[in-house]
Amino acid sequence: MNKVFVVGIGPGGEAYTTPQARAAMEQSDVLCGYTVYIDLVKEQYPGKELYTTPMTKELERCRWALEQAADGRTVSLLCSGDAGVYGMAGPLLQLSEQFPEVEVEVVPGITSALSGAAVLGAPLMHDFCVISLSDLLTPWERIEKRLQCAAEGDFSICLYNPSSKKRADYLQKACGILMAAGKAPETPCGWVKNIGREGQEKKLMTLRELQDEQVDMFTTVFIGSSTTREIRGALVTPRGYEQKGI
Repeated sequence: MNKVFVVGIGPGGEAYTTPQARAAMEQSDVLCGYTVYIDLVKEQYPGKELYTTPMTKELERCRWALEQAADGRTVSLLCSGDAGVYGMAGPLLQLSEQFPEVEVEVVPGITSALSGAAVLGAPLMHDFCVISLSDLLTPWERIEKRLQCAAEGDFSICLYNPSSKKRADYLQKACGILMAAGKAPETPCGWVKNIGREGQEKKLMTLRELQDEQVDMFTTVFIGSSTTREIRGALVTPRGYEQKGI
């Protein structure tokens, strides 16, 4: 069929995978992706050929998918969350210029900013931004500038990739930057780990307390705006409805 679906499978649980994503995987001859993501779905698609690569092999994965499609196969290239949010849609489309005979279809998914926010309540009800703390592909100086601007703009903030073995202190550094740029230390915050998967956890705290939290790459962090507050154990960022009688 000469086609690659770039499929966002959501945070990992079957309930979060959209019907469109499931249909794309059903139509495909082979499922291709990072080993962890293939492991999340392979039992649902027995008999499908599987192709996996480890982390940092994204371009090789994209090229392999395009080469297979150029040979007449239909491939689903899997991403967690949404394929166009820190996913594989961008690099695959960039490489696809070299494969004009291959059709590419981007299949959206539920990114962890949305699924994690739902676990915590409604922290992203008003204007918000999403920032990755990974400096693997983005210089830290640029990330720091974005954090400063987000704080100055009083956005609610969702942080992806908040920490890893090599970046153990990056969340601490980010919290310090945000407070120095104007975020109040008492700003309500929270994190969610293993969203939609076995072992899901959540925790609420202030920005000052968040600075001392130990998190990992499977954790998504949420930092409120100046109006965010905790209501019945949930984070809520009001959008002005209180002016209408709430």
